Amino acid sequence: MAHQQRRLAAILFVDAVRSSWLMGRDESGTVTRLLSHLSQRLAPAVARRSGRVVRLKGDGGLIEFASAVDALAAAIDFQQAMIEANRDEPENEAIVFRAGLHLGDVIVDGDDIYGDDMNVAARLEAEAPA
Repeated sequence: MAHQQRRLAAILFVDAVRSSWLMGRDESGTVTRLLSHLSQRLAPAVARRSGRVVRLKGDGGLIEFASAVDALAAAIDFQQAMIEANRDEPENEAIVFRAGLHLGDVIVDGDDIYGDDMNVAARLEAEAPA
């Protein structure tokens, strides 16, 4: 078996709550708003805290940080930006995110990362309140 490159990372998962339901009501508008939130709110929060977006999916993403403190601060920054973005939205139309954060060893493959500790972050995100 080949040696795998590993490193310690703080892993942040974010995911939009009820995105399928929102897309069922207004697919085009929801996609536009999701992409706007990811680029205008998540990306700056990650950049301010020296994180790296590993991959985005339609309604969320996987972000890596060298520091757990920076990962938590970025998650808080993003959630506060989302509170402000949703201030004037009707409750049933607001896009809200859950976040899961975990510190652990990851397997590095080029620009991507893998491993069980990422699964822990994803499970924490799924259990987190919006």
